[in-house]
Amino acid sequence: MTFEEIMKTVKKKAEEIDASKTDFLAVQVNLTGDNGGVFYVEVKDGKVSAEPYEYNDRSCAITMSPDNFLKFLNGKLDPVIAFTTGKLKVDGDVGKALEFSKLVK
Repeated sequence: MTFEEIMKTVKKKAEEIDASKTDFLAVQVNLTGDNGGVFYVEVKDGKVSAEPYEYNDRSCAITMSPDNFLKFLNGKLDPVIAFTTGKLKVDGDVGKALEFSKLVK
């Protein structure tokens, strides 16, 4: 899957997320490898948006391969297991990364 296709998938998922109980969250996602790229997911005022840009004032950044990210997004990769096995790296607030993973579920 190309980075553009991943972004379409993320944007579609963002429309389905109920973020009414989340005040603010900004997560930068760094995808490694051939189909990698950088984008951010922001929760603000109960709405979720995703854009293909870096987010300098983020709550945290997560780094993983595109394949593992898609598994995570589809609920086929547990974020805690991914973190402990090195498939997911977090830069910044790990609690915010967990909050992000709960939103995605």
